[in-house]
Amino acid sequence: MIVLRKVSFYIALLGLGAAVAMVIRLRADEPVLPPPVAPPVKPVARAIAASGLVESRRENTNVGVPAPGLVSEVLVQVWDRVEAGRPLLRLDDRDLRATLLTQEANVAVAEATLHRVEDQCKRLRKLAASPARAVSEEEVETRANDVAIAQAQVAAARAAVAQTHALLERLVVTSPIAGTILQVNVRAGEYVSPTAARAPVVLGHIDEVQVRADVDEQLAPRVAAGQKAIGYVKGDTAQPIDLTFVRIEPYVIPKVSLTGSSIERVDTRVLQIIYAFQNTPEHPVYVGQQMDVYLYEQ
Repeated sequence: MIVLRKVSFYIALLGLGAAVAMVIRLRADEPVLPPPVAPPVKPVARAIAASGLVESRRENTNVGVPAPGLVSEVLVQVWDRVEAGRPLLRLDDRDLRATLLTQEANVAVAEATLHRVEDQCKRLRKLAASPARAVSEEEVETRANDVAIAQAQVAAARAAVAQTHALLERLVVTSPIAGTILQVNVRAGEYVSPTAARAPVVLGHIDEVQVRADVDEQLAPRVAAGQKAIGYVKGDTAQPIDLTFVRIEPYVIPKVSLTGSSIERVDTRVLQIIYAFQNTPEHPVYVGQQMDVYLYEQ
């Protein structure tokens, strides 16, 4: 009996020790791993930190379409450099081409009618001027009015043809600026609309780009026009980029560019500061990349 009690005591003691060891192990702090990329360092102690989004110089241009329809041909690719006025895509124009044939026929009919009425008017005028006066002045005036009506009909038919030509020209979407094609979001045979959420073609200047830095509204009083700034592309803290002040957007907006941080607030309002910098081939920066921006006084 005494032996059983001793065995039970040691088993309980062993279980208690195991429980204590388990608790200590569970409560032990896991080692903090270093970040995969070292965070950027402020250039000065009192720098204002902001998150920025890279965009093409003078902002990205979202090229729309003038009318809904099918895309018959896409004339550019991503990375193409285009000049202002270069065709980007062509919409299906078969219905307008058919309408144009009818309108051109109407012009021919109106012109033939005009020639006939003018010829009749000339003959009546000769008869009215003859000594016999076989035609009255009222009939001549009526025929002259018919000529004016026929002339107006010719002008209306030609205007309809000109209007259709203008509509056909609109179906060839051209570049409004010189720049580089950043995105082509449409293919031949797809349907496009002026109210689409995504633009068919996006282009912009990328030799010189700009960053739109979001400064928390609580730090906005510390921002001054012409303030110097330095930026770091996300994931690259070894290549600081000197930024040139462009302007301050005079309208505080809700924050829309998120960095993905777990402590980031989405109800923050921000003041946007625009800075520009040269985009070099050695260290290219792509439109849409995020940047850590630090504003400071010299």
